[in-house]
Amino acid sequence: MIPVIHYCGGYKYQLTRDYTVRLPIAGQEFEHDYFALYADGTMIIRAGYAWDGPSGPTIDTKSFMRGSLVHDVLYQAMRLELLDRSWRETADRILKEICIEDGMWKWRAQMVYVAVRAWAAPAAHPDHRRREMVAP
Repeated sequence: MIPVIHYCGGYKYQLTRDYTVRLPIAGQEFEHDYFALYADGTMIIRAGYAWDGPSGPTIDTKSFMRGSLVHDVLYQAMRLELLDRSWRETADRILKEICIEDGMWKWRAQMVYVAVRAWAAPAAHPDHRRREMVAP
């Protein structure tokens, strides 16, 4: 019998150290193996967390990486129903604000915000979970 692996595709980046950020999401709490949100808005994303970086027709620039990380965690929390999807607009605003903080041109950050508002809603839905694949 050939040994089989089970995996999910789509990840390009992986944190090598824990990352902590304060978000304007007060009163919400959840714990996951790779991330946590506390009632005061503190989010910890643990080393080993993998994400796909900026999505869509865009370029993975340094000014986009931290925003894409936090945004991906928030959307994953919504998919896992750890965070209510009513926080999606806040997550999208956080993405824009972090990108500007990190040096992204404001017009580009606005275009990113417009794009996620228009097309990213399915990515926050529980049916949008990554499917397990098997090889060989």
